[in-house]
Amino acid sequence: MTDAYSTKQDEAKPQSRLVVMLKQVSKIYGEGETAVKALNQISLSIERGEYIAIMGPSGSGKSTLMNLIGCLDRPSEGIYLLDGVEVEKASDEELARIRNQKVGFVFQQFNLLARLSALQNVELPLIYAGKGRRARRQLAEAMLEKVGLADRLHHRPNQLSGGQQQRVAIARALVTDPALVLADEPTGNLDSKSGAEIMQLFDQLHQQGTTLVLVTHDAQIGKHADRMVQLLDGEIINDTRQVSSRRENAII
Repeated sequence: MTDAYSTKQDEAKPQSRLVVMLKQVSKIYGEGETAVKALNQISLSIERGEYIAIMGPSGSGKSTLMNLIGCLDRPSEGIYLLDGVEVEKASDEELARIRNQKVGFVFQQFNLLARLSALQNVELPLIYAGKGRRARRQLAEAMLEKVGLADRLHHRPNQLSGGQQQRVAIARALVTDPALVLADEPTGNLDSKSGAEIMQLFDQLHQQGTTLVLVTHDAQIGKHADRMVQLLDGEIINDTRQVSSRRENAII
């Protein structure tokens, strides 16, 4: 069962407001009798500035949907527009460029390079984007200050706590000013105190206008978002907005 996020209403919205538009998207692995449909006719739109949680148990399709939204994979069927770009028609080179420019990733495992400082880790997406050294340094420093790590610029990952490493990862995700930030179980490797601090940071980023897509199996984490999309067997079974007080009172 879904709420007002129907395909007809999605099509009626001005495209400039939509960061993500999936229309009748399916993802099929394998062929013939062994084919598995991981996603089945998914239609979903995400507006600029939204904070959305994609939830579901293991095998529900949420990881596959995350990979499609993040341009790590292409749909087998249907249409996907990311910030107005038709992803399913992009070449591998174009897909990599779109991914680097328009999506900021935050993973459970942090995915920081051990030999690099916090500052150098945050600079990496800017190197791929062709930014000059001085501009990279200024942007990376500003992002680390934004996440509360202005005094940890030159620390390597093994000199930082888990929560601090995740803050570096968030700064790296933000530094290219992406169309959306995609966070996959961002508190999964953190203790409860550090996890609560990271979720508070996400709440603050949302209040500042960042478009956030949170992928999680944890209902308590999902309560931080303003909108919850629930998957089961590759289909959306519920798509609802949450009462604001629920997010403000979310506990992890």
